[in-house]
Amino acid sequence: MTHLKPGDKAPDFETANCLGQTVKLTDFKGKKLILYFYPKAMTPGCTAETVDLATHYDLLTSKGFDVVGVSPDDEKRQKKFKEKHNVPFSLIPDDKKKIIKLYGVWGLKKLYGREYEGVFRTTFIIDENGIIEHVIKKVKTKEHTNQILSLYE
Repeated sequence: MTHLKPGDKAPDFETANCLGQTVKLTDFKGKKLILYFYPKAMTPGCTAETVDLATHYDLLTSKGFDVVGVSPDDEKRQKKFKEKHNVPFSLIPDDKKKIIKLYGVWGLKKLYGREYEGVFRTTFIIDENGIIEHVIKKVKTKEHTNQILSLYE
């Protein structure tokens, strides 16, 4: 589970999104960034979370947020996921797990008594100056937008 906490400087990154465009943390200076990590594109929970954020993207941007999703999927799978669900924000394929490990969301998980390594579904809300404001470890996939916005009421 992540070692990062509110008040920490968000680890810097620079990489290509699934469309081949460069995305870096500094691109979001002056905005709040919702940086969410999900285990696998095209699976029910990850689809619910991404579709919820995509559906409410205009609302989020009107409140000063931008959104970036990261998973260990490859570029092809991320691009298909983005197109299928009309995702208006960047999805980052991190199949080498550089950003995933930088944010500390890769580790040993258990499912039905079986242990395996994977991504801990986690969302970081990073402020306008690159400082982590919130870390959400218990993500409500179907209502993630409301979960995030409730932190600012």
